[in-house]
Amino acid sequence: MISPPTNASAPTAIVRVPLLHYALAWVSLLLACLASTVCADSFETQRSKMIELIRQDVIETSQFIGTEKFDLRVMSVMARVPRHEFVPKEERAHAYENRPLPIGHGQTISQPYIVALMTDLLKVGVSDRVLEIGTGSGYQAAVLAELVREVRTIEIIEPLGRSASARLLRLGYNNIHSRIGDGYYGWPEYGPYDAIIVTAAAGHVPPPLLTQLRPGGRLVIPVGSRFFVQDLLLVKKNLAGQLSTRQILPVRFVPLTGGH
Repeated sequence: MISPPTNASAPTAIVRVPLLHYALAWVSLLLACLASTVCADSFETQRSKMIELIRQDVIETSQFIGTEKFDLRVMSVMARVPRHEFVPKEERAHAYENRPLPIGHGQTISQPYIVALMTDLLKVGVSDRVLEIGTGSGYQAAVLAELVREVRTIEIIEPLGRSASARLLRLGYNNIHSRIGDGYYGWPEYGPYDAIIVTAAAGHVPPPLLTQLRPGGRLVIPVGSRFFVQDLLLVKKNLAGQLSTRQILPVRFVPLTGGH
């Protein structure tokens, strides 16, 4: 017959098992924290390298863009926004390379230098309201959201728009409002806007967007054929409502689509 455990041995068995579980849990937590730190440090290093590449591109294109450095606020945001969160998992190893990357549905996330350039050209302030045409993965909207009061963004491809909206909410960008629709016509019920940015190439500057641009505001848009190099244009509306256009740089964007 097996004797029951004595009172002296019973507490030993009860204590040892939880201690082992706690020890294993702490080891697992420590390994997870170390892995997270390594990943965070890796992305931080990659972002720093990306910033240096952007600075080099600014100097190399200064004769076209009219400056040898972007606004410090813009560069600080570019160094902070986690671009790896806005690309597919299979592209994360390339997230901070200074080039566009595919995001599905025939669309791309723009080259970091171009994102920084277009953002810098808008000259936005902390109280501004911005309209973006072409949400894509949401990266450009996230960059703008850290600089302004409110961003409204429109995406015509429904799966992209919905996933971008969920991503932006998950990352805490509560000042971004998104919708699915044809960006050619803008979002008039919330206009006029202090700045408008178009992240797809149009054959011309859409008149509805010009109407929704506030006097004193700026619009940045690539214009040209979908099969050739386009021109990145900066459109300014003065306080009297008069428009002026400046050609900035040759670029290549996916085409603006819709029923217009």
